[in-house]
Amino acid sequence: MASQFFRSPAFRRTNHALHRDIGYFVSALILVYSISGLALNHVDDWNPDFILKKTEVHLDKKYEKDKIGPAEVLEISQKVGETKFKVFDFPVTGQMKIYYDQATLHLHLEEMTGVYEQISRRPLFYEVNVLHRNSLKGWKWVSDILSILLIVTTFTGLLILRGKYGFAGRGKWLVLAGFLVPAAGVMAYNWIG
Repeated sequence: MASQFFRSPAFRRTNHALHRDIGYFVSALILVYSISGLALNHVDDWNPDFILKKTEVHLDKKYEKDKIGPAEVLEISQKVGETKFKVFDFPVTGQMKIYYDQATLHLHLEEMTGVYEQISRRPLFYEVNVLHRNSLKGWKWVSDILSILLIVTTFTGLLILRGKYGFAGRGKWLVLAGFLVPAAGVMAYNWIG
């Protein structure tokens, strides 16, 4: 009885339509999660959220700590294109650090050199990473719905083809091979870790 239901034309039409329509609907979300997943997987190799730009700076004259005030800080800041600063300090003897909005300037006063560091959001990646990490309030519900829709899409996909190319044929072996990948990862983690 159940096998006749799964073979009926009405079930097959509904199954195909669900698989197709849900697949189209989730395709953009799958791309977002895939792109951000690749970025976040390689966090040791690069910063997926921010671009850090470092520029060496050379001062025209020597500055003495006792004679540095807001006017001198603004004069120095103009060398890197900054027009206002948040605060400045002297972290260690002979060094000065100026803090800007999204940047810092670390100076070696004796050597008259420094490093200007600007930080900016990495276009596209910053936004998709915010979604992937569920940093946006309430986004976990969208993520949960996506997970459910992916499960539905998987099961409807398993039932699309019949015969030797369907699940009962070679499909079951491909599904088993797919399960072996995470199983091997878990075994490696338990063995190594």
